[in-house]
Amino acid sequence: ARLVLGLESWCPGRDEAYIGVMIDDLITRGTQEPYRMFTSRAEYRLLLREDNADLRLTEKGRELGLVDDERWQAFETKRAAISGLQDDLKKQWVRADTEESRQVEEVWGKPLLKEASLMELLRRPEVDIQRLLSFLEGGEAIAEQVGEQVEIQAKYAGYIVRQQTEIDKALRYDHLRLPDALDYTGVPGLSNEVSQKLKAQRPETLGQASRIPGMTPAAISLLLVYLKKKSA
Repeated sequence: ARLVLGLESWCPGRDEAYIGVMIDDLITRGTQEPYRMFTSRAEYRLLLREDNADLRLTEKGRELGLVDDERWQAFETKRAAISGLQDDLKKQWVRADTEESRQVEEVWGKPLLKEASLMELLRRPEVDIQRLLSFLEGGEAIAEQVGEQVEIQAKYAGYIVRQQTEIDKALRYDHLRLPDALDYTGVPGLSNEVSQKLKAQRPETLGQASRIPGMTPAAISLLLVYLKKKSA
């Protein structure tokens, strides 16, 4: 549909959706048997959760014209509520040896030895969001989905940040498009074996090329240098 309108096509990336993983696998690796979509195939599966599908894809859907105003407003409201609750939890501190700290101890099951924010407490496996909301003004009015998302992000914060860093590093050149008419035999230093694989697969991006079986980091570097020289 976008092609008919003269617009650039879009395909979900490996970091955006499981169908993106499947498409990329079939294009770059092929298959000799029926393809099964296992979560283990996705290197970024920690981010591809069912609870955050709307946070991952609604904005892209809006750009593509697939999300109407009503749905977009609901999404923005939810996203703002998540951000607002995260800010409130970071700002609310509980000091040791206070009435609040004793209430926290009942929730946590351990004595609070030093001052901590509610967000720090939420990262503890023994603490859940519903019990912490009682410490916030208006906490009882927080939507269940909002609280759930804040809790998940808090519990896995360290892993999520690490994986997002890996994605940012990988995507630096992952979406760099390869010209359709690129003659791989003309890339200096590229072995004949690698050239033939690239010619047979015709990857659309440098990221797809890097995932072709047998492709080496050195070959990807040679391609990148070649593309930079051509675009200079």
